[in-house]
Amino acid sequence: MRLPRTLAARLALIFLGGLLLAYGLSFSSQFYERYQTGRSIMLGNLETDVGTAVALLDRLPASERAAWLPLLDRPNYRYRLDEGLPGVPLDPKNLPMAVPTIQQAVGQRFGLHFESVPGPQARFQAHMRLSDGQPLTLDVTPKPIPVAQWLPVVLVVQLVLLLLCTWLAVRMAIRPLTRLAQAVDHLDPNAEAPHLDEGGPREVAHAARALNALHGRIGDYLKERMQLLAAISHDLQTPITRMKLRVEQMDESHERERLWSDLNEMQHLVREGVAYARSMDGASEAQQRVNLDAFLDSLVLDYQDAGQDVSLEGKSGVSLDTRPHALRRVVGNLLDNALKFGGAAELDVQRDAERVCIRVSDRGPGIAEAELEEVFKPFYRVESSRNRSTGGTGLGLAIAQQLSQALGGRLSLSNREGGGLCAQLELPIHAQT
Repeated sequence: MRLPRTLAARLALIFLGGLLLAYGLSFSSQFYERYQTGRSIMLGNLETDVGTAVALLDRLPASERAAWLPLLDRPNYRYRLDEGLPGVPLDPKNLPMAVPTIQQAVGQRFGLHFESVPGPQARFQAHMRLSDGQPLTLDVTPKPIPVAQWLPVVLVVQLVLLLLCTWLAVRMAIRPLTRLAQAVDHLDPNAEAPHLDEGGPREVAHAARALNALHGRIGDYLKERMQLLAAISHDLQTPITRMKLRVEQMDESHERERLWSDLNEMQHLVREGVAYARSMDGASEAQQRVNLDAFLDSLVLDYQDAGQDVSLEGKSGVSLDTRPHALRRVVGNLLDNALKFGGAAELDVQRDAERVCIRVSDRGPGIAEAELEEVFKPFYRVESSRNRSTGGTGLGLAIAQQLSQALGGRLSLSNREGGGLCAQLELPIHAQT
């Protein structure tokens, strides 16, 4: 048997199945006991009533017997002073349960025998002769033991209560696990997430405390790593600057130019390391109301004034509560990558009711599909030659990814039809004018 995929469905199936099984067994035993009791009472009354009626009719004068028949009739059997209807003898292996009772009540003195009467409804007759030779027929129409009309209503109410109790039990059992799963999904060491409620049952409270402690330890560990990276990168700037000053004092030579180029690359890498470390604290920047269209116009004009081929299409018509320095760094990194690998950048803005999308596209070589997620890792470069002029430091997209998360947005990459890369930044619209 294939079990349901969700834990809630499995618990509901177990609880409801167990309750229904227990309820079914209890109801069956009670119904069987009620059936046995009702049958015993019915047969006891039948024996007494038939024995009394036959004895009474046998002692009455023949002229008075017909007047007594309506008084002796019952809902499921009646008396007739004739031979009855034609029928067939009863099957000895399948006798109605009333037959032995009637035999015991009447005895053998009246020549008792039974016949089944054909028809749509089960029916049989008991034929006998009174002491004066007059025929007497007992016409019996067996009926099932009556069931109270309120019983089905009670059964439905009990089943509804079982379903309700099962739902409450499963909900109480699953809700703490759901909260834990949601807390893990929103676990972000770079953001100050609210602590999970540590109340409830002992096991749930213990798991919540463990998750809160885990969140703190991960945050502390990452902060320590970023502080170490920032400290090393910052401290390296001073000796690199001293080395550049010494190189400037050297005579012009090919070795001097190569050493100067290496020092520039080292300084660029150090600055990118500091920028990446600072990007981990992007959420610390105060939020400001920013007109997105004016912000992007200003950014594009700066690139165009520098002689870069950057174009802007679309208008959002929104003002965002965002961190402007972080947003400028993200869009700037994407534009720099597009200019480096494609020679030109196309900036496009679109929006819907809940979000605004900023797309930066180029016509460069693009990125292999298998590496579209890998390039967000620090120091990962698609360029295998490790050339700083083409491959960069491998921190630009990692910085953009960190700052995008600090802005509450989502950064994704995709290849364009016809060649090139499209970087899409999705930002939620918190305020709109």
